[in-house]
Amino acid sequence: MTETTVENNETAEVVGTTDTVASAEKVEVVVQETKPAKDDSSTLARLLAENKSLKDELNARRKVTKKAVTKRNDEQQLKPYQAEIIKLQQHLEREGRRFVILFEGRDAAGKGGTIRRMTRYMNEKHYRVVALGKPSDVQRTQWYLQRYIEQLPRGGEMALFDRSWYNRAMVEPVFNFCSQAEYKDFMSGVTGFEKDLVRQGTVLVKLYFSVTKDEQARRFERRKTDPLRQWKLSEVDLQAQDKWDDFTNMKYEMLKRTHSNIAPWTIIRSNNKHNARLNAMRVLLNAVDYEGRDPELDFVPDDNVVVSGSRELELMDAQRIRSGKFTD
Repeated sequence: MTETTVENNETAEVVGTTDTVASAEKVEVVVQETKPAKDDSSTLARLLAENKSLKDELNARRKVTKKAVTKRNDEQQLKPYQAEIIKLQQHLEREGRRFVILFEGRDAAGKGGTIRRMTRYMNEKHYRVVALGKPSDVQRTQWYLQRYIEQLPRGGEMALFDRSWYNRAMVEPVFNFCSQAEYKDFMSGVTGFEKDLVRQGTVLVKLYFSVTKDEQARRFERRKTDPLRQWKLSEVDLQAQDKWDDFTNMKYEMLKRTHSNIAPWTIIRSNNKHNARLNAMRVLLNAVDYEGRDPELDFVPDDNVVVSGSRELELMDAQRIRSGKFTD
């Protein structure tokens, strides 16, 4: 009995020991199995983050690609009209005619970009872009129009004025850069000056680029943050939004008093830069009947973009009647 009991006890101890070892092994196995589970969760989170980053980068590249494709398509659409401008320039050279284009409008309205597209392929010997700065002390003592007359084209040449003598009709009175007497004197005499130009054979095209207040603000904001455009932002530009209504009032007076049959204003809606550039080219090409015009090309300006000066006055008058003031 004693031996059997001892034997049974030893067996129990062995079994107990075996069970303990087995349990320990199970625990170890469970631990080993749960460790990869934690690793899998971490790996999954990392993969999801990487996937999101890749998606964001892909979307950003798609936007850049789409913008680049759109820009290229826009530039391609302008090329037939740029080729026509070369034909027009050659016609002016052959006939010895003078051509003047005035680019007016608010700051950031798209004047400079349109000029660059118009002149991109032109013969540099036969055109000039005129962008005069502040008058010198000597020029201040001269007749106001004198420094502009010095920039007028000779026969066979085209002059593109990036802002013109109409500074005195808008910018100068708004910012008090001229006296009220100087303003009145200019407004009284400018139409006679332009009639003389046209009567003596100069082709005169007057373009006013019209942009909305919100779009101007957006373009100003881009200039503030884009190092390639910051040079365009001046102290005058920074005040343009605050003086929006003042500019609108001066625009109305300018159109009312200087739009004429012999020297009319053409308004270019320029919120969409490409459409403004395309239609400004159409207006330019329709100003002269030149040889070799492409019969397959559409020269008709879009009436959603191009408005006559007289029609613009009608629209502004209607705004004032409805709202008691100009709304654009």
